[in-house]
Amino acid sequence: MTTLPQTRPLVASMRGAFTAHHINWIDVGIWVVAIAAYFVVPSYLSLGTIVLIFILFTLSLDLAVGYGGIDTLGQGAFFGVGGYAAAYWALNVTGEPISGLVVGGIAASILGVLSGALILRTRGLTLIMLTLAITSMLHEFAVTAKSVTGGDDGLTGYSIDPVLGLFHFDMYFRTAYFYALAVLAVAFVVARVVVNSPFGLTIRGIRENPVRMRLLGVPIRNRLIGLFTLSGAMAGVAGALSAQVTGLIGTDTLTFLVSGNALIGLILGGFGRLYGAFLGAALFAIFSDRAAAINPFHWLLGLGVLLILAVRFMPDGLIGVIDRVQKRFGRKGTEA
Repeated sequence: MTTLPQTRPLVASMRGAFTAHHINWIDVGIWVVAIAAYFVVPSYLSLGTIVLIFILFTLSLDLAVGYGGIDTLGQGAFFGVGGYAAAYWALNVTGEPISGLVVGGIAASILGVLSGALILRTRGLTLIMLTLAITSMLHEFAVTAKSVTGGDDGLTGYSIDPVLGLFHFDMYFRTAYFYALAVLAVAFVVARVVVNSPFGLTIRGIRENPVRMRLLGVPIRNRLIGLFTLSGAMAGVAGALSAQVTGLIGTDTLTFLVSGNALIGLILGGFGRLYGAFLGAALFAIFSDRAAAINPFHWLLGLGVLLILAVRFMPDGLIGVIDRVQKRFGRKGTEA
């Protein structure tokens, strides 16, 4: 009974973190569009599933870069480690999917703690190069340790059980789509609570003025390691989800290209805004797929033009454009 008063501030803090921003039209619109896509374009559910996974991965990068100001180009390392962990879990323990996601997240979070403790002593270009070095080492290990990772052929041959024992995965990605959407929704709730919590507010303070936060007694390095670990765990869940729905995990997940794609998604959507990761990642994935379908040899040219136009005319991303439109019509801008 004596612990009840002590828990009230914690509960109130978590409730306040989630309700710090009121639900607006974009809250409802994004999820309505995602659910409607299942019924409107059923022939594109495979692409839709990949888009949802990419949104989750981009969201994880936004936590580190957009909110924490942690300069990294090695987010793909967490994605790959989470994918390999989930594949090994399915091959050697059980094909139950939710436990596979947990294992992928734990494996990536361990990498986040260990690497964060080493590299978050640095900032700027040095930090970027260290994150690239870690990713490169993991990629080289995955390529050379063929008996463990399958080498360039990757890991295959594992099967994933029905979700909750009821929903079987099929070749049309019907179960995979809603499974990925549910995981993304849970991750979004976690991210929203974290960024609006006292922990999240101190992280933003560290990004804006680390010297002042240090003078206030905030343990800057420990907070950044915590955020880096959470970001890595979320990326690991995205990698595990990808391995489960595609039935394959390969060395290409441990490359700079994976991290670079997510970074482009953030540029298009807007840094430090949860919805920016949603909009930018979806635009990047869909545009890349359609451009490659139109011209499989020169589609990167179209992507380059899109990126240039975005940087020139949308410096704060799509979410910034939406904010400006809402403010012009006298409405409060998006805050999540």
